[in-house]
Amino acid sequence: MSITLKDIADRVGKSVSTVSRALGGYDDIGPDTRQEIQRVAEEMGYEPNVAARNLQKQRTDTIALILPAQNQLQFSDPFFSELLSGIVTTAAEQDFTLNITTESLHNERETYLKHIRSQRVDGFIVVRTRLNDERINLLSEHNKPFVTFGRAAANTDFHFVDEDGTHGIHQMVDHLVAMGHRRLACIAEPTTLTKSYYRVQGYLEGLRTHGIPFQQELLIESNFRQRSGFQSAQQLFDLPEPPTAVIACNDLLALGAISAAQEAGYTIGQDISITGFDDILVSEYANLTTIHQEGQEFGAMLASMLIQIIKKEPIAEKQIIVKPELVIRQSSGPCLRKGCAGIE
Repeated sequence: MSITLKDIADRVGKSVSTVSRALGGYDDIGPDTRQEIQRVAEEMGYEPNVAARNLQKQRTDTIALILPAQNQLQFSDPFFSELLSGIVTTAAEQDFTLNITTESLHNERETYLKHIRSQRVDGFIVVRTRLNDERINLLSEHNKPFVTFGRAAANTDFHFVDEDGTHGIHQMVDHLVAMGHRRLACIAEPTTLTKSYYRVQGYLEGLRTHGIPFQQELLIESNFRQRSGFQSAQQLFDLPEPPTAVIACNDLLALGAISAAQEAGYTIGQDISITGFDDILVSEYANLTTIHQEGQEFGAMLASMLIQIIKKEPIAEKQIIVKPELVIRQSSGPCLRKGCAGIE
């Protein structure tokens, strides 16, 4: 038989209202009374009616993360796994549940509308933002709480957490140019994604800063995974004049490029420099020069911000852009080939 508030009230000699408010954490109940009621409730094995409690609060204490259908391999991405871990941990610490689903293929709008109409979630975390993102527009139109990991080109009046990808890649260009590299290639994810777009901007700005002409054949828009990095690097190495350095816009692409370089007979860090972005765990073991950022920290920031919006609590910063840090390892080294600075 389940224990009710009345059972606890009878045991402690208080009204049902007092017991309810004590277990609900209301400030108008004295600390001694609250502790006594909580002790008795635990002793009697009381389980709160979550549905009733949520109805009273007019929220479900559930947040949604809807994964884009075309990117179902996200769970194989170590950085995304870290991001997800930060979201899950922070949500759980604040007694919120994370609802993870995948959108219907080719029917993104309907997937979001289904969740909005269900009233079963209080807010949304949007990942892999695009330059023109209909998800952001839709959630704004329906006045649903949401935060995004990344910016958008059009509507920018929303809460987001993002990296400064432009700054990160610009740092990488500076690093390579300082070691004599002048023929720098870039392997990017699809530039419809804002994170890829801003990282490519860092590459282009870095070239301009150092007076290096942009060459279209050295910029390859690829896909997300290691295999894409391998294939893109092969394309670069087949050029009449291959690059002396390859800037990959994520670590998986960089690891693929390293495999292609080794297959082509290059010594990494000597014959060719290859760099990444994200600093996933395996990057340290691969001695990969990369841009470091904390996936778990980003996830925690996203979850905290969304829960504050849902609870209507004040938020110190509506839009947070974090500058990542350059980590130099052995995959990048001085340019010693013909065409490098100072080498005829």
